[in-house]
Amino acid sequence: MNNEKSIIGFSKLSKAGKIKWLAENFFCDSAQVSKVLKSYWHSNEAQQEVLDGFSENTISNFPMPYGVAPNFLIDGKTYAVPMVIEESSVVAAASAAAKFWMSRGGFKTEVIGTQKIGQLHFKFKGSTETLKDIFPDLKEFLFEGTQDLTKNMNDRGGGISSIELVDFSDEEPDYYQIRASFETCDSMGANFINSILEQFGILLNEFIINRTDLSEEEKDVEIIMAILSNFTPECLIRSTVSCKVDELGTFPEGISSEKFAEKFALAVRIAHLDSYRATTHNKGIFNGVDAVVLATGNDFRAIEACGHTYASKDGKYKSLSNCKIENGVFTFWLDLPLAVGTVGGLTSLHPIAKTSLEMLGRPSATELMSIITSVGLAQNFAALRSLVTTGIQQGHMKMHLQNILAHMNAPKETVKEAIEYFKDKTVSFSGVRAFLEEAKT
Repeated sequence: MNNEKSIIGFSKLSKAGKIKWLAENFFCDSAQVSKVLKSYWHSNEAQQEVLDGFSENTISNFPMPYGVAPNFLIDGKTYAVPMVIEESSVVAAASAAAKFWMSRGGFKTEVIGTQKIGQLHFKFKGSTETLKDIFPDLKEFLFEGTQDLTKNMNDRGGGISSIELVDFSDEEPDYYQIRASFETCDSMGANFINSILEQFGILLNEFIINRTDLSEEEKDVEIIMAILSNFTPECLIRSTVSCKVDELGTFPEGISSEKFAEKFALAVRIAHLDSYRATTHNKGIFNGVDAVVLATGNDFRAIEACGHTYASKDGKYKSLSNCKIENGVFTFWLDLPLAVGTVGGLTSLHPIAKTSLEMLGRPSATELMSIITSVGLAQNFAALRSLVTTGIQQGHMKMHLQNILAHMNAPKETVKEAIEYFKDKTVSFSGVRAFLEEAKT
């Protein structure tokens, strides 16, 4: 094993010390890389200390564009929605879709459920029948034994909603789980749920050991792990847009509203039939969803994992959105499982996350669910509208033009000329390169 570039005690080095070691061992120009990394340190030392505290071995910051999509009319209220994303055209597409639907009634949302799930995984050597017989007593014991942990959440209207026994012993010998549902109000609730579940493990052992009607073998309980599940199918929100087909207007290439609605609905249907298409289709939804989740300091990784699992809930990966045309009415909707919070965690610590929540009017967790799902639906609508009319590249590449120009180190005075030149032309790397070569002569 080559240990030339290994180190003991890296975490104990200062930030400058970490950069120095990395620069000297992993980069050709150590002075340049040190300069780049330090240039992104926050000028406000207090703010930088806050950022450093979010993670470990922090050496710099990784800035992301923080944009705003205005004109979102959701349940009768107008929002300017903060979005953190680096991909060209996403914020523009969301804004365009929001404007389109603002004059057609906006987005209507329905909170279908807010329950989150946690699991205690364990092995029990006794029979399944014995475990089922004593489970009612165990359930009562678990509720009573966690009252000190649930009191504050109970006072806010939350807490443990249900506790059930799940039998996996046919698939894995002696394996069972206690599956609990939780209501966590305006917090995402991960720490609350995990604390309860770990207490369940202690209580389960105590309960089994003190049962006089169990044999010594049956008292051999092994706690495997206690952890929340990021799959929250009962923490679900629906966002819908709808209007008469003839109110959709006209579209590029002379496409009528009727033809557009027909092609659009078929495009959604294809994403239900074909998992290859569904993957890209749903990725577009998460372009919008993740951007708002990031901006509000929530966990986009958990939300992505949950969403993709939900897309596979029927045994096949398919579209998260749906579309129908009935009696001359076009309806497009998105069902999305979302576990987000507006209090606690980064939502309370990250200065920009706090700014985002203030921009949104300090929403409750359910209101934030409605906003995020509506942005995902808007993003999906914008993408499909482009796909079934002009094609995705026309709008995307025009937004990407400035990135191409920067990549090619185009002079500032030429950038304006290029933007004007490509207003009515297809944008491509070769086309931009040819334009810049011509501009030099």
